[in-house]
Amino acid sequence: MYSVVKTSSLALCFIGFIFVSTRAEFFTAISDVEPLLETHIKIIEDLEEYIEKEEKRISILKRHLKVYQTEHEKAMEDIPNYLGNPINAFTLIKRLTTDLEFIEKKIEIGTEYIKNISIISDDDYIQYPSLEDLTGAAQALTRLQETYHLDVNDLAEGILNGVIYSTSMNSDDCYELGKVLYNEKDYKNALAWMQLALKKYPNDDELYNFTDVDILEYISFCHYLLGDLKNALNWTKKLLILDPFHDRAMGNIPHYRDALFKKQYDLSNKIRGVSPGKNQDTGQPTVDTNEEAEKPKEPTKYEKERKVYESLCRGEMEIPRAISKRLTCRYLTENHPFLRLAPIKMEYVYLSPDIVVFHDVLNEDEIFEIMMMARPRFRRATVHDPKTGELVPAHYRISKSAWLKDEESPFIENLSRRIADFTGLSMVSAEELQVVNYGIGGHYEPHFDFARKQESAFENFNGNRIATVLFYMSDVAQGGATVFTELGLSVFPQRGDAVFWLNLHPSGEGDLATRHAACPVLRGSKWVCNKWIHQGGQELIKPCDLEYQSEGIIRPLPRPLMKKTFR
Repeated sequence: MYSVVKTSSLALCFIGFIFVSTRAEFFTAISDVEPLLETHIKIIEDLEEYIEKEEKRISILKRHLKVYQTEHEKAMEDIPNYLGNPINAFTLIKRLTTDLEFIEKKIEIGTEYIKNISIISDDDYIQYPSLEDLTGAAQALTRLQETYHLDVNDLAEGILNGVIYSTSMNSDDCYELGKVLYNEKDYKNALAWMQLALKKYPNDDELYNFTDVDILEYISFCHYLLGDLKNALNWTKKLLILDPFHDRAMGNIPHYRDALFKKQYDLSNKIRGVSPGKNQDTGQPTVDTNEEAEKPKEPTKYEKERKVYESLCRGEMEIPRAISKRLTCRYLTENHPFLRLAPIKMEYVYLSPDIVVFHDVLNEDEIFEIMMMARPRFRRATVHDPKTGELVPAHYRISKSAWLKDEESPFIENLSRRIADFTGLSMVSAEELQVVNYGIGGHYEPHFDFARKQESAFENFNGNRIATVLFYMSDVAQGGATVFTELGLSVFPQRGDAVFWLNLHPSGEGDLATRHAACPVLRGSKWVCNKWIHQGGQELIKPCDLEYQSEGIIRPLPRPLMKKTFR
């Protein structure tokens, strides 16, 4: 923008000189020509200033280009490994959203022209992520940070669980991440990233579309929104040292001081036993006997489960000795005559309810075929709304999924037949094969696969979901475990294996112990496919038990490990 304006002004300047020269007749006297030398030096100075600014602008663009080229070369060396790193995924999306906007401002034509000419034939075209993608990637990083107890300083240096996987994040990366989290009202994590942005800011020689003053303003207001008035005031004072006439900061100082004085005054009264709102000038203070206010809040059911869930994701819990000592492995030869010729390796990882892992039940050709069929059909994964029964997207399930029918491919048909063989169940009322690829920090919070009585799901199916078969189509470098929060069980993905469990008691009641979750993927790409089998067609295979089983069965509690790291 600057170059266009400056060029125009220079052009107008030249026009003006031509106009003056025709009127003033400089050539008729040398004394009249001498002042033109001052005009001449003015043109030189203007051109030098213009060229200097253009060179600076080009230099900035070249530095951004170098970053794009360097990161692209790294990505092309091993695409799955590169994109399997959540830090790389975030910075890639950032470079194609906010960084691209900054670059557009630095060039005259802008990348809208590039976007328009980038469309090519055969339905292949350049795709650009949106700010929603940037927000999702930022939230994924904080989800990983909180679930796996990652240090924010390590994350910024490209370190995941003690291993360096990527280039360090610069001040701009940290700033954009903090800004996104601030806009999502995640002030605690926004503050941490803004402080890192400030720490890295002096070490960055690149010019960004923000200054250290902008960072300080975010830091001070995050402190204020988190109730830390003292730090909010102190950081605002630091801001005013750099920019003494900053309007918002000048207005916030008296506000923070008044709020801090009121907070300290109320605290003083509380210590003296004076109830807020009473007349403190009577000399007869009222003692506050509300002891309930002093007691720590009891964790909610969600918070308790969340703590167990995160511990299981980190691999910090083990099942009770009373159960683990009875777990066995064996070859499955029953259910179908073919299994006598090709028995399947099965491992019990829990008893009552039985959670079984079938090893090597999905081969490489099948995995490849299923992935290729699913890719063009991927849509944002949905969940059943318990009130309406409709399928809707949810923040607690981040992945994309596709559904494949048996008749579409011999691979899918053979897989359904194999599921029937090793589960011993009928596929008459089974759902289509669902294929899922988890996104950046992809997860699925604790849930049941079966529909509870108050829910209106599966009305178009023959009965409730009696069983789940979950296939792992990829190894996951770190994270991504399937965890059962009521059992204290963690099952980590192993390519080609399948986990199987029954969701219902023999009475048809849902088994609450099967509540499970998919942990966030810390590093790698997690692919799974699953088959949900319904009650229809199982009447003679799994007949109902006349004895009623209640949903709440008391089981031994899992115990935490002294020290164990997740995979």
